[in-house]
Amino acid sequence: MSKMKTLIAGLLLSFSLTLAATANDNFHSFKLESLALEPMSFDQYKGKVVLLVNTASFCGFTPQYEGLQALYDEYKDKGLVVVGVPANNFNEQEPGSNKEIAEFCEKTYQVKFPMTDKMEVVGAKRHALYTWLASKLGEKSAPRWNFHKYLIGKDGEPVAYFSSRERPQGTKITKAIKSALAK
Repeated sequence: MSKMKTLIAGLLLSFSLTLAATANDNFHSFKLESLALEPMSFDQYKGKVVLLVNTASFCGFTPQYEGLQALYDEYKDKGLVVVGVPANNFNEQEPGSNKEIAEFCEKTYQVKFPMTDKMEVVGAKRHALYTWLASKLGEKSAPRWNFHKYLIGKDGEPVAYFSSRERPQGTKITKAIKSALAK
């Protein structure tokens, strides 16, 4: 009987994650909140290329904020938006409040690109946005650590994903951004 309950619970969870993923037909249909808890609708990014990055303030990859800001500065007038997504999923490296995160990013790295409210990017409480991304690119695309990156095309469809080890201004990412901007 216990195995049957586990099977049913698993099927229900799978079904609910599928529903959450299909409720939004593309990236532009998501509505979140900013770090300041103001509405942040991704439909404002229609026609733009988005680099979505789960971030953390106390990670070995945290200095990537500098490269992300430089990338944003270099390509924002060409149609790129970098969106930071604070997450505390990996070794609790983003424990602060939204206010603390915003202050850290502004003072330490002069971050000017948009940032969402802190959210779960993996696990049972994973936000619907990250469930949708995994449904589009496969579970293998799910973040395995902080500073995992998704590239979203102008049409709101995911184009690629990059591990935390890929530097924001590295050849692989900049080449993919240039290609997406050219479409």
